[in-house]
Amino acid sequence: MVVLKQVIIMALLVLTGVLCYKLKIITKESTKSLSSLVLLVVNPLILVVSYQVPFQKSLLNGLIWSLVLSFISILAAIVLSYIFIRKKSERLSLERFSAVYSNCGFMGIPLVNGIYGAEGVFYLTAFMTVFNLMVWTHGVFLMKNKFSIKMIVQAFKSPAIIATVIGFLLFMFKIKIPETPLKAITYVADMNTPLAMIAAGASIAQTDIFKTLKNPRPYLTSILKLIAVPIVSALMFSFLPLNTTVIGTVVLAAACPAAATCTLFAIRFKKDSFYASELFAVTTLLSIITLPVIMTITQKLIFN
Repeated sequence: MVVLKQVIIMALLVLTGVLCYKLKIITKESTKSLSSLVLLVVNPLILVVSYQVPFQKSLLNGLIWSLVLSFISILAAIVLSYIFIRKKSERLSLERFSAVYSNCGFMGIPLVNGIYGAEGVFYLTAFMTVFNLMVWTHGVFLMKNKFSIKMIVQAFKSPAIIATVIGFLLFMFKIKIPETPLKAITYVADMNTPLAMIAAGASIAQTDIFKTLKNPRPYLTSILKLIAVPIVSALMFSFLPLNTTVIGTVVLAAACPAAATCTLFAIRFKKDSFYASELFAVTTLLSIITLPVIMTITQKLIFN
């Protein structure tokens, strides 16, 4: 019920974004600017804020385990995408990318924060670290069909990774940001949920969603992304004697819809960005139904 309530809140915010675009309050250009603001400023700041907690060995241990489980989950998603998405086409890379990489920043942060609080967001930083490393290496490989050391360097230069390193160092050395600047940073970080969801809604409004929903192809990607990957992850992790918040956070991050990054990469690498937006739109809408179900199954697996 907690997940369902949070998803409904986010759905209403997405609807706000749709209406803002339809009423021309937000344009196509401002949607990109809004997305950039969330990805490059708001998300990194919320990661820094999440590390502003008293140092505890249990938290550090949970963070390390989150890192390991996140890598396993994304690796499992890669394997599943190569097994089940095999039809050769120009859209193959987009479908595999969308099946593997989740919207862990846009949707993951507000969802985890609403369900598990600051501790969950703290562990989510591990998933986002692995996400950024993998998306700038394996993700770029999918788009370009070649690999280079430059991809790894680019991964470490992403704002989310830099923010995670800064936050982690502050946590390890027990450095507290002074109250006044911390409050200012927190105000910006708190904008993550409404800004991210409004941007997502505006993006969805730019697609012919009803026509897209009639196309059977995006549903294969959706089933893999929203159901298969998180359930496989939950089954693998349910046998581990770990903090339930750690497992729940990683599974929830894996269960989020396709990453908006796919559309940005499609534009950058001259792929079908319209189809990437359709995959984002379909998985985002369907996640309203699948997320509560997946988290209910995960909770039963963890506590049994």
